[in-house]
Amino acid sequence: MSDEPWFEPKRLGYGSGLPCAWQGWALLGVYLALMIGFGMMVEGDLLAVGAIGMVLSTIIMVLLAKRHTRGGWRWRS
Repeated sequence: MSDEPWFEPKRLGYGSGLPCAWQGWALLGVYLALMIGFGMMVEGDLLAVGAIGMVLSTIIMVLLAKRHTRGGWRWRS
């Protein structure tokens, strides 16, 4: 894996901003597709599967964004 950052840091606050590399955009696109898919499960008969999928996808997204943000996550004011 490359050490190049995938996300820019937020200008204010804590966390990641917009993606700055194709890997960040791809991760964001996959995450959004998963949220839509799991959201459709929540509306149907698979409430537990959809909810667990949403939580796990969000945890993975946050961990990857934190790992691949330029300068890491810290409070910026």
